[in-house]
Amino acid sequence: MPAHQPDFSQLLTILRRGVPDRLPFYEHLADAQVVEAVTGRPVTRMDGSTPEVREARLEAQIDFYLQLGFDCFPFEMGPKFPRDNILATTDTAPQSRRDRGWVDEHGGPIQTMDDLEAYPWPEPDAATDYEVFEIAKRLLPEGMLVVGGCAGGVFEHASWLMGIEKLSLAIYDDPPLVAALLDRVTDTICAIDQRALQIGIIGALRMGDDLGFKTGPFLSPACLREFIFPRQKRVADLAHEAGLPFVLHSCGNAEQIMDDLIDFVGVDAKHSFEDVIMPMAEVKRRWGERVALLGGADVDYLARHSEDEVRAYTRRLIEDCAPGGGWALGTGNSVANYIPVANYLAMLDEGRRFRRS
Repeated sequence: MPAHQPDFSQLLTILRRGVPDRLPFYEHLADAQVVEAVTGRPVTRMDGSTPEVREARLEAQIDFYLQLGFDCFPFEMGPKFPRDNILATTDTAPQSRRDRGWVDEHGGPIQTMDDLEAYPWPEPDAATDYEVFEIAKRLLPEGMLVVGGCAGGVFEHASWLMGIEKLSLAIYDDPPLVAALLDRVTDTICAIDQRALQIGIIGALRMGDDLGFKTGPFLSPACLREFIFPRQKRVADLAHEAGLPFVLHSCGNAEQIMDDLIDFVGVDAKHSFEDVIMPMAEVKRRWGERVALLGGADVDYLARHSEDEVRAYTRRLIEDCAPGGGWALGTGNSVANYIPVANYLAMLDEGRRFRRS
């Protein structure tokens, strides 16, 4: 590949629903195993959390996106919410991470108002590892900015702290508990984002808040409007007050709530799409005049098909979505360790070949 000079204005043009000079790329994240395969840096073998190791990991991640032609570095740091409701099993992906974990949906550390009051909520200054943002500021090449901020969203963290099963019941059995939990979570997210914005490397503020599954949202639109959207809007307002776009990564079928996300929450760009839910071409046809759209190359397709098939698929995706701007090429979710690296590189190569007429 030729040397890439990042130019965040290209992606920013997309986030503002404009037409850039070339087709920018966007990802929510890339698994460490993929970063290692592309950069040759031993990311998965870097043990410990010393300043030297943290810097080496961050340098490898930045190098991954720089090598592949990105103008942004997707980067988040999670709030320090202690919990032990994690389940795990062996990761069977070709580039295995050994274990793959998920949250126990049946419960979590907060079940009552007493639990919420006794919970060790982190103080804003200790809510995340702000030093890593400072390291990123030193390492980022000229022209590259961060799309990110606090990892995880208001619904996600609340569902992890209660378990989505108990949270769903509490919405009806104990609404004040749910509201208080969501407020504490949102306060922490906003504190992290405010501090991160001050560091000066964020070009677009992002929230990852998975709201649904293949056929619809986890909660009814009415519940989302009462409990979730007003708190997501608090974070979107932080971005807009700083003059930045707000990007929402949210998995699942959002058809019933897209108008709420655009018109009420104030989402400037939406990420995470699956062909089985709605192909990106149809998404852009329906909402592309109102919100920027990111990614959309179906992860399942990238994982299961040949390189030639991926190239043809990507060309069709570009033909359908690049005209008129407001869209960046990338996966529909993330660069997972079960996507063949050659397929992912082929997708990006087709993006680099695109020329606007």
